[in-house]
Amino acid sequence: MGNSSSLRATDSAHPPSQGALQGLRVLDLSRILGGPLCGQILGDHGADVLKVEPPQGDDTRSWGPPFQDGVASYYRGLNRNKRTQFLDLSQPEGQAKVQALMAEADVVVENFKIGTLEKWGIGWEQMRQRFPGLIWCRVSGFGADGPLGAWPGYDAAVQAMSGIMSVNGEQGGDALRVGLPVVDMVTGMNAVIGVLLALQERQRSGLGQLVDASLYDSAISLLHPHAPNWFMDGKTPQRTGNAHPNIYPYDTLQTGSIAVFFAVGNDRQFHLLCTHIGCSKLAEDPRFATAGQRSVHRATLKPLLEQYLAAFEGEQLAIDLMALGVPASPVLSVPAALQHPHTAHRKMVVEMPGGYRGLGAPVKLSRTPASYRLPPLTPGEDFAPQAGALASMGSDAK
Repeated sequence: MGNSSSLRATDSAHPPSQGALQGLRVLDLSRILGGPLCGQILGDHGADVLKVEPPQGDDTRSWGPPFQDGVASYYRGLNRNKRTQFLDLSQPEGQAKVQALMAEADVVVENFKIGTLEKWGIGWEQMRQRFPGLIWCRVSGFGADGPLGAWPGYDAAVQAMSGIMSVNGEQGGDALRVGLPVVDMVTGMNAVIGVLLALQERQRSGLGQLVDASLYDSAISLLHPHAPNWFMDGKTPQRTGNAHPNIYPYDTLQTGSIAVFFAVGNDRQFHLLCTHIGCSKLAEDPRFATAGQRSVHRATLKPLLEQYLAAFEGEQLAIDLMALGVPASPVLSVPAALQHPHTAHRKMVVEMPGGYRGLGAPVKLSRTPASYRLPPLTPGEDFAPQAGALASMGSDAK
């Protein structure tokens, strides 16, 4: 992919010193996905992130192919803007070193099995006494207590247990895992939210606190609209394929060439759709005139719409409908999405030295934007000297 479709790390419009979290020191003790994603997001926005891995490295270094220089793409996608070192935290030397790093840190991110760090004398309850200003972000499967407390958690298993898998798949077909690790990623994002909330509160109290981000809680929180539907009518949500359970046409429909996803969310959009494809009478039919009736009569409406859509080439139709204000899109492959001109315009693909390409930061700040400074596998032993309000506040609090 050429320079026109990505943002280079050296882009002068995004100087590193402007990051919103510049001066924040983050000790990332996590591995796999949720914790490392949290650390990467904080690093993208200017934090100094030091990642500590066990002597054998983060498991995801071997989660391939593909590999580059023996390290999997999976790892590279979650560990930029960090400096990395190896410590054996099960040994006294590693424990002493990590405590020295905690003394300099504002935030610790970890996802060890609950009880492991405590066994080594470096858990939250032990360290909070020494470092009262430290914010400790624990990413776990199910939290520390309760019926499933301290159990290990994995994305797909939690998708199954939380009900997500039960509503994903074709109507009448088997339950399916969502095709990306949505629970892990949302947990990482929730961890970032928790860290930022704790930092905000620390400005008032001068004290750190435990940020508890679990895969299970994050998965349950994703059950909209299925949870409110069940709360109201008591009916067990079912799989509906690409169709939305509450709205129609919010589904993939066949055109004269390719399938197109239509996301018609209100009556005005439905009128515009029908007028454009030459079936205005459907918009006046009492069965389809309102959003609620369209949802009830979706089995009848879908083939009627597809009769008219058969006269149109799908990709051009989607473009024309979007211009009219009717959300519609062809289903793109991952390469097509990453090479789309709008992806480049939104700077959602970034390049860094050494051939690294990755996904850009989705949150855009007008004055202190994200920056891409360190490619994955950058070595480091200690926090970099930094000036900034956050760093000063952190050291004062401790």
